[in-house]
Parts: sequence; C-alpha cells; structure tokens
Amino acid sequence: MTDLIRVLHNSDLSGPEVDPHMLEEWLVTNGLGGYASGTVTGAITRRYHGLLIAALPNPLGRMMMLNGLSERLRLPDGRVMYTGAEELTGISLEGTLAVSEFRLEAGLPVWRYEVDGFVLEKRLFLPYRQNTVHVTYHLLSGKGKLRLGLRPAMHFRSHDAPVCQPRPTLYRLNVSEDQFEITGTENLPVLRLIVHGPSTAFTFDRKETTLIPYRTERDRGYEWQGSLWSPGYFRADLGEGDRTTLVASTEEWSTIRALAPEGAFHVELDRRKLLLDAAPPEVRTGPAAELVLAADQFLITPVGRAEDVTRIRASGDEIRTVIAGYPWFTDWGRDTMISLEGLTLMTGRLNEAGWILRTFAHYIRDGLIPNMFPEGERDGLYHTADATLWFFHAIHRYVQMTDDRATLKLLLPRLVEIIEHHVNGTRFGIGMDPKDALLHQGQQGYQLTWMDAKVGDWVVTPRRGKAVEINALWYNALRLMEKWLMEEGQETTMHRMSETADRVRESFNRRFWYEEGGYLYDVVDAENGGSDNACRPNQIFAISLAHPVLDEARWQQVMDVVTDRLLTPVGLRSLAPGHPDYKAKYFGDLRSRDAAYHQGTVWAWLIGPYVDAWLKVNPGKEAGARQFLTGLVTHLDDACVGSVSEVYDAEEPYTPRGCVAQAWSVAELLRCWVNTA
Repeated sequence: MTDLIRVLHNSDLSGPEVDPHMLEEWLVTNGLGGYASGTVTGAITRRYHGLLIAALPNPLGRMMMLNGLSERLRLPDGRVMYTGAEELTGISLEGTLAVSEFRLEAGLPVWRYEVDGFVLEKRLFLPYRQNTVHVTYHLLSGKGKLRLGLRPAMHFRSHDAPVCQPRPTLYRLNVSEDQFEITGTENLPVLRLIVHGPSTAFTFDRKETTLIPYRTERDRGYEWQGSLWSPGYFRADLGEGDRTTLVASTEEWSTIRALAPEGAFHVELDRRKLLLDAAPPEVRTGPAAELVLAADQFLITPVGRAEDVTRIRASGDEIRTVIAGYPWFTDWGRDTMISLEGLTLMTGRLNEAGWILRTFAHYIRDGLIPNMFPEGERDGLYHTADATLWFFHAIHRYVQMTDDRATLKLLLPRLVEIIEHHVNGTRFGIGMDPKDALLHQGQQGYQLTWMDAKVGDWVVTPRRGKAVEINALWYNALRLMEKWLMEEGQETTMHRMSETADRVRESFNRRFWYEEGGYLYDVVDAENGGSDNACRPNQIFAISLAHPVLDEARWQQVMDVVTDRLLTPVGLRSLAPGHPDYKAKYFGDLRSRDAAYHQGTVWAWLIGPYVDAWLKVNPGKEAGARQFLTGLVTHLDDACVGSVSEVYDAEEPYTPRGCVAQAWSVAELLRCWVNTA
C-alpha cells in the first residue's frame, strides 16, 4: 500500500496569515462509531474535534474523552516550540511550529515537522473496534536530543454537547507504575493513559485553560467558548530513530496492553490492506482505493443497543449498520439503504451487506424501517416516507450482486407486509390513494422525505402530498416485488403487485408531467390543493431506478432540464436558480443553514442517480459519464481530506459544507467510478 499516499501540502507556510489549511480536516474511525478528528493545522475549531471520541453503550453514546494534546519541542539549545493546538497552551500562533507536510498513508494521517535539522513525524490511528487512540512521534533525523512534551487536555462530555457545558465537578488522577487513570463523575468511563518510549516521565501540573475559542462553532451560531482540564504533562527525550507513543483508551488495561504500539499499528495496516485485497480489482488503486478506505469509516458494529446485538447474534447473524456522516450523524435508514451498494457491494464486503439488510429487517414497524437512531437512545424514530422504499432498492442490488436467494426468501414476507401497510395506510399519513394508486405522505410537524430540514416547529420543505421520488420508488418497489413473487411461485400476490404497478405508472405519467416546463412536478396534490412546479433533482429517480416509472419518450427532456439547471461539478442543486426560495450559499446559524439546506444547496450523493439516468439516455457511453465525477475526485483534497462532504454551496466556488465526511457521498462517487470505468 506504499503507493496509497495523498500528500495535501508540502510547503514552508509558516504563519497564520498565509496558512489556508485551518479549514482542512482529517478523520479516523474505529468501526464502532467512535472517531478522532481535527484540523490539519492542529487547531481545535469544532466541538467534535478530539483525539478520542469513544462509542459507549447507551445512554452515554459517543463521548469526548480526550480533546487534544499540546505538543512542546525543546531543542538542544534550549529554545521551545509548540506544534498545532495553540488553544491548549495559551501560546500565540507565532510561537508554534507549522506543519511542513500533511499526508494520508493508507487513509491514516501523518504530520511532518522540521526545525533546525530535526525532522519529526506524528502518526495517529484507532485500533479497530476499540475505544483507543495511538499517537506516535518518530524522530526521523536530527543531531542531539529533542525533548518532546505532551500535555493531554480533556472535557468529558457528549460529543454533541455545547463546549460551554460544565465539566465534571471533580477529575481524579490515579497512577500505578506507568499506568494513568482519569475519572470524572460516576456514570462516566475511566480514561486510561500510558506512554511508551525512551526516557519517559510525567510531571503533575494540573491546569485548566478557559475561554478556548471554537471558531467553527461560532460561525455556525453555537456556543463557542469552553475550557479544558489537564492533569500535567508527559515528556520523552528522542534521539534520531526513536519513537514514543501516547495511548489513550476507555478499554481495560488487558486490552490496551495486549499489543505493543508498533505491533498494533501494523495490525491496522494489515487490516486496511486486506480491505483492498478483498475489493474488486478495479477499485484497488488510485482514487477508488482511497474511497474504499473512506467507505470503511461508515460501516460499524453498533455498541449502544446491547439488547439488539444479543438478539441478532442469537439468531446466528451479525449486527451492522451505517453511520450517515461524521461527525454528528448516527445511523439513518435512508442513508444506509442508498449507501449500501457503494459501501459494501463495490468494496467486496458482501457478507456485511447481508447483515445490514437483515439488521434493519428486525426493526420494521407498521411497514416502516427506522428513519434514524438518536444518539444514546435504544429505539429508532420512524418518521420517513422513503427509507423503507429504498430498502427494496438495496435488497435488489444485493441480490443482483450475490444471488443470495436465502436472504431474499427470508425477507419476502416482511416486504409483502410493507407493501400492504402502504396500500392500506400507515403512520404519518403515508398511504396509497385508491383513486390513482399513488403514494401520499405528510403530517403536520414532520419532515418525511429526504428533504428533511426542520428548525423548531418550522418544516422548511414539507412536500406534503404525492412527492415525485416517493412515487418513483413506490413503482420500483412494486415491480421488484412482482418479479420476486413470481420467482417464488406466489402468483396471486404477484398479480396484485403487477396491477397496482400498472396503475401507478399510468397515473404518474398523467399527473406528474409539467408540460410548460418540460419536466416533472415535484409534488402533486400538495397540501394547498395544487401541484408544486419547483425544479428539483427528485425527478431524476423517475429515470434512474431499476424500473423507471417515467415514459421513455420524456427522458431526454427531463435530463436536459436537470443538466442545464441543476448539475454542478460536485453534484446536483436541490433547487434551480430563479426560484423565490433559492439560496446560493449554505452558511450562518442553524436557521439560516436549514433555510438553504434543500433550497439550492448542492448534494454530492445525487451525482449517483444523475449518472444512472444519463447512462440510460446515453447507453454504452460509460467513459463519457466519468466527466461528471472529476469535481468530486478533486475534492478529496478539501474539507475532510480523503473523504467527501455532505453538501456544497450552490454556486462557484462550490464551497464544501455540512458534514465533512458523508456516507452516501462516498458511496455514490465510488459506485459511479466503478460503473463508468
């Protein structure tokens, strides 16, 4: 994997006035939903930036356990330099040593510092399925000894909690030989610390740094000043070739000490190599290989829902789910089903795809799969009209790739049950209109489609009525069921599905075509009694799905409109320019952002259905479709390096916004990269 290196920059930028890398971030995850993240420069700008955000059993959820390290370099002549997180030291930016190079090696971050002939590299990784972080410093060259000082800083809290949240009333430090334990309140886990390396020592020097500014939180309209506590600092004297590693963990000491740091690091490298070796040959090199490793960040074994884990394992299966985005999303049904093909089927992780589908089948209630699982809670929320219909799409792609008829046969009764609930009506006003067989949805106070922004009681894009993509998905699900039931010899039920699908197709083409615009209405039978002619990307699903509901004669017209008004280098706009609600930028406080979230803001994941639809209109021109992906591939150097953001501003320069690493953005880019080879 030596060729899988992404160098972000290699320069001697040495001052904040010329350093553009404050907005560039890195992310490392642990397969449990836990993670570490920060800026390339080392500055802490988000409440979510930390070196160990542990994924813990409910009701704790993900907890910030180690916020950062202040790194001090004492040169042989007595001069002192600090690297990175100046917020933790009170030192001015001018007193810090800038990164000379930042790169990802096999998806893991590496920082390089150079001063007076000394070259120091720092690496960070999280052992798989452990709430543990290793931070290793390696002195590559230099004459004499370099004294490295490491001051850990912490604020035990939920990773979602405001940075101003009061810290535990008392931290306790317990030391036994080389093992250090820090405890907060009784309901919180113990943070365990150990340092490996030559000439290491610890100095007790309790310190609390206050009024630390979290710049991104301020820009997003949240509380932005907090404090961090430190028990003291570790030090190590490094000669050329020496290494020292700080390990921080909420695991037991037996787990922490099971492998030496160098051995643990090579185990993780081997795991990543195996991920690439198990993937199809066409994704083992170049940008696709980076996306394979990025995809790995979202596939997790959830630790919070212990009862569910026990029940599913008792049935002989394994529990898996998908984190929708880092740093703040949990697992979402819609995102999981849309992402499943790219994250698992395109990466050779076929078993995990089956586990995910069977995991979500356990959660079906009243014909719906969960919209999301809130942080730290046991039960899912079901307010979604489309996640369940995407479930059919994901099953189709899975069976198509694996021919796993056993899983299909196992799920088929539940799928029939889902269709019956939709025909007869289920929660949140979701149900089939018997007059035209189209699906309607909508209930006051709820946002049920993927355009789900809500601030307080304000649902920004309610789209109540019969939404275009809901009915495209509905038709696709019915046709898939028709085929599956026929293959299983269930002809009576199959004929019901076929007849309903025929009605949906006729009604859809009659009711959704907006003649004046030459494209599809976004919603018909809207709550005001009319039809919404806003030009949105939702209409693309009427072409892109396995069973397109739109008459083929109209495909080109729709594609021309979408291409002309919605396509950008990084995805599709959520609303065409010129509409009164169109917003060119996604920024500001929560209300301002959510007002723009689906009102022009570009969504990267929509490049997937666009490419699918384009290839249906232009069959056999896969190489030509690769052009639509170049902007997102270039973006691997921006925002979260090596991953793909959730959204972008609607106009140039298409600034990345939202979650810095989004599952369906990565999944759809990877899937399309394979399909346009």
